[in-house]
Amino acid sequence: MTTTIDLIRHGEPEGGPMFRGSKDDPLSEQGWQQMRDAIASTDHWDAIVSSPMARCQRFAETLSDQKNLPLHIEHELREIGFGAWEGMTAEQVEQDYGDHLSRFWQDPINCIPPGGEPVPDFYHRVIHSINRWQETLAGQKVLVVCHGGVIRMVLADVLGIPLDKSFTGFAVPYACRSRIQIDQSEFGVFRSVISHQP
Repeated sequence: MTTTIDLIRHGEPEGGPMFRGSKDDPLSEQGWQQMRDAIASTDHWDAIVSSPMARCQRFAETLSDQKNLPLHIEHELREIGFGAWEGMTAEQVEQDYGDHLSRFWQDPINCIPPGGEPVPDFYHRVIHSINRWQETLAGQKVLVVCHGGVIRMVLADVLGIPLDKSFTGFAVPYACRSRIQIDQSEFGVFRSVISHQP
C-alpha cells in the first residue's frame, strides 16, 4: 500500500516576510497567485489537510471547494511559535536582539527566541500529527497545506537530518512543494522524499 503526501507551504501573507508564527495574517494577493501557480490541472488528491492559520486554511478551503475534496483542519500543523520575535522582520530582530538571530539559525535547539516554542516540542507535535494523518488516510493521495517550519520538520524526520540542522538544511520558499511517499508491505514501512521544489 502506498500513501502519497504532498506538502505545500502557504504563499506570501499580507505584511511580507517576517517571523509570523501564530500571527494570523491572511495571504496577500501575490500569495494567492503563488498558490494558484503552484497547483497544476493534472494534480489529483483524495483529501486535503490544512493548518488552521488563515494563510493556509483559506486557500485549502477554496481548493477543497473547487476539487470537491474532503478538508481536515489540523491544529497541530500550525507554525512554530516565535515568541517575542513574532511580527518582526529579520532586520528588526537583529536590531533589537543582536546576534541572537544568527545563534538561532546555528543552534535552534538551545537559542530559541524569548518566549518561543522549543524546537523539539514543535518537531514532536508535527510528526505526531503527520503520522496520525498518514494512518487515517492510508493508501490515499493527500495534500497538506502548511508552513515552512512544518515542512522542515517532516523532511528532517524522513531524511534523518538532526534537529539542530533542520532550519538551515534546505530552502522552503513561499508555495514550495515537497512530496513524501510511504510504502507499506510485509517487509515493513519505507518512507522517502520523492521531490522538493523550491
